[in-house]
Amino acid sequence: MTSNNENKLLTKSDINKVFWRSFTVNASFNYERQMSQGAQYALSPILQKLYPDKKELGEALQRHAEFFNTTPMLCPFIFGITAAMEEENATQEDFDPNTINSVKAGLMGPLAGIGDSVFWGTLRPLAGGIACSLALTCNLFAPFLFLLLFNIPNVLVRYFGCHWGYNSGMKALNRFEELGLTEKIFTAAAIIGLLVIGGMSVSMVSINPVIAIGSGDSAIKLIDVINGIMPKMLSLFTTLGVYRLLKKGTKPNTILLGIIVVSVLLTAIGVF
Repeated sequence: MTSNNENKLLTKSDINKVFWRSFTVNASFNYERQMSQGAQYALSPILQKLYPDKKELGEALQRHAEFFNTTPMLCPFIFGITAAMEEENATQEDFDPNTINSVKAGLMGPLAGIGDSVFWGTLRPLAGGIACSLALTCNLFAPFLFLLLFNIPNVLVRYFGCHWGYNSGMKALNRFEELGLTEKIFTAAAIIGLLVIGGMSVSMVSINPVIAIGSGDSAIKLIDVINGIMPKMLSLFTTLGVYRLLKKGTKPNTILLGIIVVSVLLTAIGVF
């Protein structure tokens, strides 16, 4: 969605205000309309500029009081598109303002799917895995590394997404659909996420029973036999078992308590 240059009322500075305010989109999250108040706050500087008349401004703010929810990192992209549409509504008499909320509602779901897969399902576990590996070596830089790995892409996507959404948002989305890139992003994110979880289950789930077969120097450790069949097999089956419990709806705290109790009992009888 783009506006003709002669109809442009908003500047780069105005779009930057939307970008900065997008970081507070969850500050007033509620279960009725979720991010709607955060969206109003982010868009209010441009709405005040586009609609000097208080009645028109009130109508614009009311438009963005509707239900809104998507991945926070991709909110600025939607806000950028919304800013372009509000600008057209302010400069073109035949523009239908109802299409603004229609576009917002249409983008929430698909972008939430992409954002959740990329940021929550892939980037966060990847950053956490790298930081945890560093933390195991008692490196104090580990938590800062996690924040950097997660937040640098976060901020970049917010900033460029906001400006890209304003300048060519709808055109770019239509192009994505034509090329089938949306489905490819989902697939790539899923593959990377599975690789990260697989790597973390090997490096961070450690199960080493001390049981041995035989005695003396000829004794064979049970863990060596199991790892000979498949390396880290116990770690894999433990991770898959926890995953199955989560899929069945078992509470994470219950699983953690169960792991602690089983670990203590097995250690007490000499398995570990």
